This record gives sequence, structure tokens and C-alpha cells, in this order.
Amino acid sequence: MRAIQVYEVGGPEVLREAEVDPPRPGTGEAVVEVAASGVNFLDVYHREGRYTLPLPFTPGSEGAGTVVEVGPGVTDVAVGDRVGWVEIPGTYAERAVVDSSRLVPLPDDIGFETAAAVLLQGMTAHYLVKDAYQVQDGDTVLVHAAAGGMGLLLTQLVTHLGGRVIGTTSTTAKAELAKRAGAAEVILSSEVDDLAAEVRRLNGGQGLPVVLDGVGAHTFDASLASLRTRGHLVLFGAASGAVPPFDPIRLAHGGSLTLIRPSLGDFIADRSELLRRAADVFAWVRSKALEVTITGRYALSEAARAHSDLEARRTTGKLLVVPDAAAVGRREETRS
Repeated sequence: MRAIQVYEVGGPEVLREAEVDPPRPGTGEAVVEVAASGVNFLDVYHREGRYTLPLPFTPGSEGAGTVVEVGPGVTDVAVGDRVGWVEIPGTYAERAVVDSSRLVPLPDDIGFETAAAVLLQGMTAHYLVKDAYQVQDGDTVLVHAAAGGMGLLLTQLVTHLGGRVIGTTSTTAKAELAKRAGAAEVILSSEVDDLAAEVRRLNGGQGLPVVLDGVGAHTFDASLASLRTRGHLVLFGAASGAVPPFDPIRLAHGGSLTLIRPSLGDFIADRSELLRRAADVFAWVRSKALEVTITGRYALSEAARAHSDLEARRTTGKLLVVPDAAAVGRREETRS
């Protein structure tokens, strides 16, 4: 079968299409024919070696498709089931092998592309606004990169929960996307000298209760400076690079601030919690509280371009790798 392989860590050019042996399921595992795979910064971190995987490996950590084979002891799914999954490497391929306990059954009205586009970021957004910080009615929340796939979901959810979003973006076009998703105010980060001062100006001179920051190095200082006394910085990603080490006394000097660096895996470790979060995300999609925006579909052979586009911030919304080349360029049909 065809799959993307990484033989050495590095830039997008290390993503190479190859012919590999099809996977076989072991005890408790299922083989899934991949219909679509989400493209995430987690994949970039694996490719760069920031998060290490044994070489060679097939990247991609979010997918959806149809179960075609199951191993001994599998009771969670059966051949023919439509499923999705997250945080299991190996989705940039025609087939993937997955621990069956990590597979999420897809409702009939949730298509493969929608599932591959929303599960990882949707469940991440879920725990960010429900657990890492519980957004309250009336909270003003700073969301960085508000026009990206993650930012658009967070903006919609914060608004859905009664919060007010101040977003940051890099262009006017992206600012319009963030506003359509519900952002009350959008700051063009390239046009302000003091981001935190602008945030406070837009909030009546006051700091914020929480900042949701998936950018990392480039925004960390401004995020801390945007908080009110006893505010919370939720640092959930490092799209611009890792935050350098710092003295925790800065949190005290900033007003007894708290910093959390959460990871999705710790919030879906139990299967019941995984299924509960996924069900909530699907319900939000169904009710239109979450609008899933897929803006790019790439064939397996184009995986390197997908990573380049993501890292260069040339895109908005969600990007997918679609193993079926004939499906690239056409929209997924709505299921009924």
C-alpha cells in the first residue's frame, strides 16, 4: 500500500511517499482503510523530531475511515464500522492499524472528512474551554491565531458559552474569518507594537481572566502581560516554537498568575472520557455551534506541501490528507 514515510527528521522535504507492507492487526487492534487524515502541528512536531517517534515512521495522528480487519479480542468495533481516532501515529497512509479501544464510532450524519477535520481540534477545544479553564458567561478571552483551524473552533465555542473573544491574526482577510466565527475584536498582530496594551485597551483598560495560546514563543510574553490578577494562561501549543525557560517568579510579579501546559492525551486517557468528549463535539457540529471549515485537501504525494502551507500560515481552517487522489479537490457529500 502507499504511505508517507519519515526516514530522518527535518523539514517538509523528509515526507516521502513509499510502498510499504499493509498493516496486520494484533490482539486488540483493528485495521482501518483511511478516508481522510487531519493535518496538525502535532504532525510537524513529530516530523521535526521535537516529539520523537522511532524511525522510520508514518506521520499523521488524526484520521477517519472504515474498519476492514480486526485482531483477536476486539469487541469495541467490527468490520464495516465507520470510525475516527486521534493521537495514534500512522494516518498518512491508505490503511492504518489502531488500538480498537481508541476508535470512536461515527454517527451516520458525520462524514469521514468532517470527523478527520474536527476530532483532534474539537476535543482539544472541548477540554480547553471546559477543563483547562472553564469559560464563564461574560468572560473576555484572548485567542491567538483566531483564523486557524484551532482558533476558529475556540472562537466559536467561547462565544457559544457566553464569552467574548478578542482574537489575533496576521492579515485583514484572516481577521474577517475570525469575526465571522464570532470574535468581537480582532487585532492584526503585525500592526501593533504592544499587543498586551492593545488587548487591555479593547477590554476597557483591564486584563483578561484567560488567554488561550497555541502559538508559543512569539506570543508568550504578551499573553502573560494581557492577564488580570489571578488570570490564567493556557498554553496548548507551540506553532512558533517552544517557549524558552523562564523564572516562575514572573507569575507572582504578574499578579499571582497560573500557567498550564495541557495535552489532549491526558484528557481522553479513559475510553469513557474519549467517547463523551467526541459525542459533545459531534453534537456541537450537528447543532451548528461548531462550523467545520476545510480549506485544503492534499493527496498523499502532496503531504510535504500541506506541511509547508501549514507552517507558513498560508492557510485558514483545516487541512486534510486524502489517500484517494480522486477525492482531492471535491467536497465531501453530506450524509443523511
